[in-house]
Amino acid sequence: MATVAARIVPSGIRAQAATGLTLAAAVCAGWLALHVAGMFLVEVRWATLPLVLAMALLQCWLSVGLFIVAHDAMHGSLAPGRPRLNGAIGGALLFLYAGFAWKRMRAAHFEHHRAPGSADDPDFDADHPRSAVRWYVTFLRRYFGWPSMLYILLLVGTYQYGFGVPLANILLLYALPAIGSSMQLFYFGTYRPHRHEHAEGSDPAFADRHNARSEGFGPLVSLATCFHFGYHHEHHLNPATPWWALPASRRAALNEARP
Repeated sequence: MATVAARIVPSGIRAQAATGLTLAAAVCAGWLALHVAGMFLVEVRWATLPLVLAMALLQCWLSVGLFIVAHDAMHGSLAPGRPRLNGAIGGALLFLYAGFAWKRMRAAHFEHHRAPGSADDPDFDADHPRSAVRWYVTFLRRYFGWPSMLYILLLVGTYQYGFGVPLANILLLYALPAIGSSMQLFYFGTYRPHRHEHAEGSDPAFADRHNARSEGFGPLVSLATCFHFGYHHEHHLNPATPWWALPASRRAALNEARP
């Protein structure tokens, strides 16, 4: 039996890595294709505005996907047992997303898991646990520093002055999706799961020390909102579960809770 189990586990790990890396490649390829098209192929004018806005909306969602893939890499669930590959992919995607540093973001995320929804949680705003706007501002101040600003200025400057990309393309097909994705990640991936619904004391909406709740969304809405990160309690219970497996974890939790 031990020999059989030893064979099954590596097989499962390989399958998880194959699935995760394939989906990651699809997300990255989609993001890069839309980004190149938005900067160099699409002309922004009134006649093309519906197409441009549709592209911006899709690029916003794919930008969320970039971050979620990097998040899986932080937990080692993108390619289990391959820390260097996780670090290389996660670091590249975080830098591509907003010039973020891999080690700093990874350390901060592990602090979040050690003390979720508390004053020691870098993702949490203990002074405004019920205000999405104030919490979002705090969130930006903590994570969006001068390296990210420098990265964006250099990228935008290169596009505009080096390649002659029109400002309208940069604003609508780079800046708008980037800002929108940060709001989407914050609202569905941080604020809604960890927000307090009561002014003082412990929140009865939280089931345990993870101070997290899961959405009641179906799989399609869950995928559209934040790549299933709304099933947040399940993520905190088992951080090694990849994003694409969270719906199954959520179904299992609901079935277990039924009398």
